[in-house]
Amino acid sequence: MLSLLRYIFLTFMVVFISQAHAAHIMLVSQMNGVDIKSDRTIQAYLQKKGNTVDLVDQSIDPSKIENIDLVLISSTVAAKNLKMGWKTLPIPLMTWENDYLDDLAMTGKRIHSDFGEVEKERYLWLVNQPHSLSAHLNAGVVNVYKAQAPMSWGKPGLGAIIIATIYGQPEKPAIWGYEKGSTMDYESLAPARRLMFFLSNDTFNNLSNEGYVLFDAAIDWMLEK
Repeated sequence: MLSLLRYIFLTFMVVFISQAHAAHIMLVSQMNGVDIKSDRTIQAYLQKKGNTVDLVDQSIDPSKIENIDLVLISSTVAAKNLKMGWKTLPIPLMTWENDYLDDLAMTGKRIHSDFGEVEKERYLWLVNQPHSLSAHLNAGVVNVYKAQAPMSWGKPGLGAIIIATIYGQPEKPAIWGYEKGSTMDYESLAPARRLMFFLSNDTFNNLSNEGYVLFDAAIDWMLEK
């Protein structure tokens, strides 16, 4: 009888802990775009971790968003087609669309100077090893792609936590974030946590083991209470 009660108790605790850590995530994509398959892969990956993930079109109005713990803006969106309001959204927001960083006030406005994309790369340089966003990986060179592929980057404001830069190009930060209230660009203050990750349109499946570890660490950090 005691063994049965213990089994029931442990089962309840596993379910409770799983539910406590589950999050409601919104992934903003271009639903009719050529790279929607990649965003569906990201959706499935996050769902396997116990999260609820809504895949929505870039036409969504951010002022209508409710009961969401984290917003992800994929680089598959056409930045010019996104509605106003994302910059001031009081919800944690993570993106790998470098062309929208200036609209979010996360960087300056000069393409190829304040934000951009490198065509072929496999490595990042971790420059902030002690931070949880580094996923406890050692500082220095990290192989984040299985094969060379495009990487997004952006040059953040002074309030940013810079985690990694493109290898050999320290002027091009590839993973970085803002705490809520931190100074971004144009003297804007982050309304909630903001994070830039180095992915491109269809590179999620190209991540190495270390790349996935860094992605998981980014999601975990964004969801911290």
